[in-house]
Amino acid sequence: MIAFSLNGQHTEFAGDEKTSLLNFLREEKGLTSVKDGCSGQASCGACLIEMDGKPALACSTPMKRAAGKEVVTIEGFPEDVRRTLGRAFVAKGAVQCGYCTPGILSRAKMLLESNPNPSREDVIKALKANVCRCTGYVKIVDGILLAAQALRENQEIDWEVNTGIGYSYPKYEGYEKALGISPFITDMKFEGMLCGVLKFSEHPRANVSKIDVSAAEQLPGVIRVFTAKDIPGERHQGIIVKDWPTFVAQGEETRCISDVIAGVVAENEEIARQGVERIQVDYDVLDPLTEMTAAADSPIHIHENGNLLKETAIRRGEPVDRVFARSAFMVEGVFETPFVEHAFLETEASIAQPDGKGGLTVWSQSQGIFKDRMQIASLLDLPEEKIDVVQVSTGGGFGGKEDLTVQHHAALCSMALQRPVKVRLNRGESIRMHPKRHRMKMSYKLACDEKGRLTALRARIVGDTGAYASVGGEVVARTGTHAAGAYHIPDVDVVASAYYTNNPPAGAFRGFGVNQSNFAMESMVDELCIQGGFDRWQFRYDNALTTGRMTTTGHVLGEGIGLRQCLEAVKDAFSQAKCAGLACAIKNCGLGNGLEEVSDTRLIITGPDRIELCHGWTEMGQGIHTVARQVLCEVLGLDGSVTIDVKSSTGAGTMGGVTTASRGTVLMGNSIIAAAQKLKADLKGRTLADLVGKEYFARYVVDWTTSHDVEGEIISHFSYGFAVNLAILEEETGRLEKIYAAHDGGRIINPTLFDGQIEGGVVMGMGYALSERLPLKDGRLTSDRMSKLRLPKAKDVPDIEVIGVECLDPMGPFGAKGVGEIGTIPTAPAIANAYCQYDGQRRYELPLSPLAERRVP
Repeated sequence: MIAFSLNGQHTEFAGDEKTSLLNFLREEKGLTSVKDGCSGQASCGACLIEMDGKPALACSTPMKRAAGKEVVTIEGFPEDVRRTLGRAFVAKGAVQCGYCTPGILSRAKMLLESNPNPSREDVIKALKANVCRCTGYVKIVDGILLAAQALRENQEIDWEVNTGIGYSYPKYEGYEKALGISPFITDMKFEGMLCGVLKFSEHPRANVSKIDVSAAEQLPGVIRVFTAKDIPGERHQGIIVKDWPTFVAQGEETRCISDVIAGVVAENEEIARQGVERIQVDYDVLDPLTEMTAAADSPIHIHENGNLLKETAIRRGEPVDRVFARSAFMVEGVFETPFVEHAFLETEASIAQPDGKGGLTVWSQSQGIFKDRMQIASLLDLPEEKIDVVQVSTGGGFGGKEDLTVQHHAALCSMALQRPVKVRLNRGESIRMHPKRHRMKMSYKLACDEKGRLTALRARIVGDTGAYASVGGEVVARTGTHAAGAYHIPDVDVVASAYYTNNPPAGAFRGFGVNQSNFAMESMVDELCIQGGFDRWQFRYDNALTTGRMTTTGHVLGEGIGLRQCLEAVKDAFSQAKCAGLACAIKNCGLGNGLEEVSDTRLIITGPDRIELCHGWTEMGQGIHTVARQVLCEVLGLDGSVTIDVKSSTGAGTMGGVTTASRGTVLMGNSIIAAAQKLKADLKGRTLADLVGKEYFARYVVDWTTSHDVEGEIISHFSYGFAVNLAILEEETGRLEKIYAAHDGGRIINPTLFDGQIEGGVVMGMGYALSERLPLKDGRLTSDRMSKLRLPKAKDVPDIEVIGVECLDPMGPFGAKGVGEIGTIPTAPAIANAYCQYDGQRRYELPLSPLAERRVP
């Protein structure tokens, strides 16, 4: 018997002393503020708790170590400390997805008890065990310092009370997320719920000659083992191309280590995992194709139609060789970027439950619930209206939760067993399964005239999309359509090709292919400046996109282009810096390219001071629910006395697309405005109490964009965001000292959330530049440990100054633009250019090689 104190209460444990404290706290005590982010790897800090006044990671603490100790979780904090920390984090914008926040608050409590007046450096040092993938840490440190001040002075922390556009109104459910009150899917339980675990392929390419599940079926507690033969509908799924099997069948060939062979459903997850270990699979192992540049001519065909998923060609103006011949300066280079893992703190999970009417309710953390519904319905051979997918706020996404991972497995098992089933990936399985940022190889040739005006670009881009399509064809296409970066170039010749390999799939990741091409393009711009003796800032200003100039695709831009204003915002800092790198960026808002984009809103008056706002987009930390609330309040003139309940589910009938392409704010915002105007008209001479029960519906549609290869006017996207990063190195050591991030966000709806999005993007871009790379060799992970991803921590973050540029967009709600992706795009090339300024070496690969000795100017 192990006895200890838990939140001031005597507690006993009579089970296996090797059981993790995390498992006990969550599963037996229901203390779900303690999160599982790394599955016992002691790598993320989401499970950090207090043990005898010191920080401990519950995931790697066996129960025997708790004997005689005092264990404290957030639920056991003194109420004034708990409330102050929570309110401080919300006030400073330190809560985005919120999955990491309870662990950070636990660390903050201990810090402030031992040091009530910490310095910024003290706080950063204290956070050495904690990973946050959303915020960039800046606002976390701000929040802890504010809490320290409030506790010292015994003050209540106030929040912004203005609800409309332009104010930092508190993040929707931010307080509840900070304290671990608002549940994620992994925190949810239902009566009679079973747990499912997946069996993955052991090889990137092999024939599956035999699958023997008999030993797993005989294990006590196992309810059923599922394989390909148990699927009643379409076995292959995918957002665009249906090429990814839910289960690989006996007799088929695996295409990557992400492939699932079987699924075990049991009374609990531990038994299900034991069942998976008992499944015997016989393989005839084959040599994999893992090099994308060999895919075009390889005798290995990943899919029967060959290895080319999609090729995008953009040629306009004169033939570029003719232009190169008469240009004054010309540079060329070949650039490579690696696979990168999203590393959202909440791993993939889903729960499905029969609805008693022949259908299912599926709780999903997906970025596209309507895509989930469509695919699950086809898998189960059911009408779509039989499936209601409920979006549960997501613990980080960054594009990595657009595809099905476990939602369809949970749905299949639940429907067959007619019981609720949860399927969850552990950290190693998450790294193994979901699509990554594309590895790419890019050959660039760029020229300008004697005055420094860009004349021509040739780019040949190859992207490794892994074994399955995901959205890889579109990602690599976007690399091509943004190949010229944020500049006007009269003549371009770009070909971007996405190839299948036996690597894990690649798909959407914050920036959607533009990060890669921007690294190449901005490096080439600096090389032209060196060759021609041009001022790096002036060269960019002279060639910058603005009204009347063309993007790579030939889209002639209209009003609302703030790139030059972003450059002006960093001009003085650039001029004064001794060693600095500059980079511009453009990022589309919306899918565009001739695709129709739809956003619905339904407003339901549920009480005299309560409105339910239904939309179809995903909250994953970026603040889409907060934007929804503030737009509605702006139109109706509401104050904080009216409660707005924001919901997203397919059952509400409010269509929304996949939450990608930085489009949610624009599409949803315009839809809310249209619905709110109808409600506003009804409120003339009446109150909400008079309208209880009424509903107001609106649909906003963008159907006027075009492909880049149409005759006549090209409108590639309905809007674009623009940014400039300035990276400054410490003159003597080369340490990254500061990053200025000037961003044209159109009308900034919530300044605190805006800054947080940019800071988080900058730090993610910094990781891309300096350290991050998926540990993969020959199609296999060399490590599935989170620590091997080399994610930035608080100690790695330089000073970041965000500069908001409000160049109103004619299509945006109140002039707003989406900024979710562009925050990451200019950072890596800005740092690369700063490195080159420091030691004179041009780097052509990410992550960047270490600095050499300082070059004497």
